[in-house]
Amino acid sequence: MRDVHVHFLHGQGKYSIEFFEGFISNALKADIDEIYLLEHTHQFYEFEKVYSSVKNYNSFQRDWISQRMNGSIDSYLSFIESVKGRIYPVKVKFGLEVCYIPETADRLSDCLKQYDFDFLTGSVHWIDGWGFDHAKQKEIWRAVNVNDIYKRYYSIMYELCDSGLFSGLAHPDSIKCFGYQSSCDLKDTYYELAHVLNRNNMYAENSGGLRLNYNQDLQLGLNQELLQILKENKVILMTASDAHKQSDVGANIKELQAMINS
Repeated sequence: MRDVHVHFLHGQGKYSIEFFEGFISNALKADIDEIYLLEHTHQFYEFEKVYSSVKNYNSFQRDWISQRMNGSIDSYLSFIESVKGRIYPVKVKFGLEVCYIPETADRLSDCLKQYDFDFLTGSVHWIDGWGFDHAKQKEIWRAVNVNDIYKRYYSIMYELCDSGLFSGLAHPDSIKCFGYQSSCDLKDTYYELAHVLNRNNMYAENSGGLRLNYNQDLQLGLNQELLQILKENKVILMTASDAHKQSDVGANIKELQAMINS
């Protein structure tokens, strides 16, 4: 089994072989054969200009980014080089989870061209500057048109896929993180997403991250309609825990894989 979304340090601590091998140990305990270790781009100074619209949205987001953007990507790259020659019982790929923000897409492309990772996972966390999945901004949901937000969310996702920058798409329906649902029929939206993923030879995650990191009562993985449409269109689907600590490596992967296989 494979877990394609495991956060390494989440912007904290120092890189070390011992810490890295903790992920290997936990992967083995969870019967995982391969892990994709990644870092968020918002952790690194080199991506500061990519987040200009996010920081300008409000003071909470400016402070949130400033607190987490606390290191250089060079330390991550150096660590990757230090372990690439080592042999482990679990295959490891190294990459980034990249926030796709349309307003700064050109800056993002320029940044990413400088690096050579095993994979790049694109994600939508910001809608016209607003971090829709932040609990401290949850009240904003009450003031927006939910249908419009869903429409914009997926339009950004199409653009992400067509950018040509990414190997995969992270958590394609994380918009449901606080339980707000569109009242519109999303079938055509999901078919379009399947087509754009295939057009760009990208995989999509069947992610357990919302249940793991937000609320244990949330639905596990992709919603059934989206999952079925992606399967029907033969989109490559990968299982992802969205682990933010070692002990969560492989979380829910067996169930997520069973959803894909059923």
